[in-house]
Amino acid sequence: MSLANSINDHIKAAMKAKDKIRLESLRAIKSAFLMAGTEKGATGEISEADELKILGRLQKQRKDSLDIYTEQGRADLAEDERKQLQIIEEFLPKQMSAEDLNSYLEALLQKLGATGPQDLGKVMGAASKELAGKADGKTISAAVRALLTK
Repeated sequence: MSLANSINDHIKAAMKAKDKIRLESLRAIKSAFLMAGTEKGATGEISEADELKILGRLQKQRKDSLDIYTEQGRADLAEDERKQLQIIEEFLPKQMSAEDLNSYLEALLQKLGATGPQDLGKVMGAASKELAGKADGKTISAAVRALLTK
């Protein structure tokens, strides 16, 4: 079953359960999928990789909003964003642990021959492609910088 079909099934369940936050979150995901499928040059179908990219983008938006609401002391809005973030993360692959990420990046640094901060772009390009959906870009960047400045 594709992710889009799974989202539709979850929407039906959320409607039956009258779960407003879950329904809103699932509709946002479905809307993003539909928008991607109808963009100029799109074929109407989106690949699983594109679905994961879209979910990652939605996750990042919710995290950014959550940070802003928390900074501004808007606990009510922050809680809604936190709930939506949890719902979106249900459909994303499990994120790598910090230890797994560091061990992967250490191996990548050796493979690429990266020795210092000047190699950040080269490492980030390779790491971002390989770890798409498995780790957040900010987390990857922070880990790479830490390893390169040792």
